[in-house]
Amino acid sequence: MITRSEILDRTKEVIYDCVPELEGKPLSEDTVINTDTGIDSMGFTLVICRLEANFDVRIPNRQWQKLQTLGDVVDAIEARLSAKS
Repeated sequence: MITRSEILDRTKEVIYDCVPELEGKPLSEDTVINTDTGIDSMGFTLVICRLEANFDVRIPNRQWQKLQTLGDVVDAIEARLSAKS
């Protein structure tokens, strides 16, 4: 079973990969994705799609709009992984 810390680390890697200009900027669970990172809706969609592929989970579209912080994204992935096991 993957740990929350591992989910967070892999999520950060995906964000840095999708948004290279963020490389080197600290990201924490409290980071507000659209305001603190400057990721627009298209960038966020790319991040979510990559995360879904990376973790082999599906996050429903209606839940995407509720994801504000990096911690919210980790929560959503963690919940999907728990439901699968």
